[in-house]
Parts: sequence; structure tokens; C-alpha cells
Amino acid sequence: MKIWTSEHVFDHPWETVTTAAMQKYPNPMNPSVVGVDVLHRHIDSNGKLHSHRLLSTEWGIPSIVKSLIGTSRTKTYVQEHSIVDPLRKTMELNSSNISFTNLVSVDERLVYKPHPHEPDKTVLTQEAIISVKGVSLSSYLEGLMANTISSNANKGREALEWVINRLNAEIEEFKATARGTMRNSMAAAAFVEK
Repeated sequence: MKIWTSEHVFDHPWETVTTAAMQKYPNPMNPSVVGVDVLHRHIDSNGKLHSHRLLSTEWGIPSIVKSLIGTSRTKTYVQEHSIVDPLRKTMELNSSNISFTNLVSVDERLVYKPHPHEPDKTVLTQEAIISVKGVSLSSYLEGLMANTISSNANKGREALEWVINRLNAEIEEFKATARGTMRNSMAAAAFVEK
């Protein structure tokens, strides 16, 4: 078993980061995620949003790993459970693979919280527990997977920034459209008054 951990601070408020996290896929930084399906979503009596999603991924598994695990299949599935608590300003996301579980399990936990000293920033803590079973060189493969998770975590943070920039651009476009519509309405009202 191998445990990987990371912490990152986003220069954006919690609301912005969590909104982007829920809209992260698809994105050009993580092209291996080819599909996201919402299986269930509800708000509980405490106002927390619970989501259960299925992520379809296309892994570029190296040939040596394919031969070690005895498969050429590259499409895998991950289940993701998240809880967003808008009152306490926390978002916890737990994911685990549901493909190849007889050979490997990856359980990942991400927690988004406002920075304790800078409320306009968000702290992301990540942890992944990796276990490779029933194959030789399991410790080596767990190390390789930890490196992949670390690389993908960097891509995931870049993807969140990409989504945030896209959302901000959409907001600015909406504001400009609204201002233009308002000017046109005011001009039309002035014309009618004449």
C-alpha cells in the first residue's frame, strides 16, 4: 500500500473553486476523462448537496503494465461521491476505481475549505491510498501509480484554473450582453416617448 498526499492553495474564494470543481470535466488538461454521468444528486435536510457520479476514463496504460495485469483494456470507471456544505464552506470528494478492483484499488479524498487566514483563497488537501494486489512488483507499481496521481493532480489544478477562467469569461460576456440589452431598451423607450 502506498499513500500519497498533497496540499494546494487556490487564489480564488471557496465558492468559485467548488463551482469549478463540479464543472471540471471535460477539460483539455485531463483528456483521459471521457465521460461524466450524474447517478444521483440530492440536498439533505441540513442543506448539504450530495452527488454520486460515474467517471469514464481512457487510460494510456504502458505495455509492461498491460502484460503484468493481463489485459489490453484501457477504459476504466471511477465512482465519485461528493458532499458540499455551503454553511460550513467545505466540499469533500471521495473517489474510487470500480474497474480492475481485483488488481488495484485507488481511493482518493479531496477536501476544499476556505484558507484559515485569507478568506479569498481556498485550500485543497488531497490524499490517495493505492494498493496493487496479486501481481509481482506490486510496490514498484504502487510507486508508479503514485507518480501518475501526482502528475494528474497538477493537471487537475490547472484544469480548475481553466474552468474558473472560462466561467469568469462567461460572466463578463453575460454582463456585456445585459448592458447592451439595457442600452437598447433605454434607447427604444426614449424613441417611443418622442
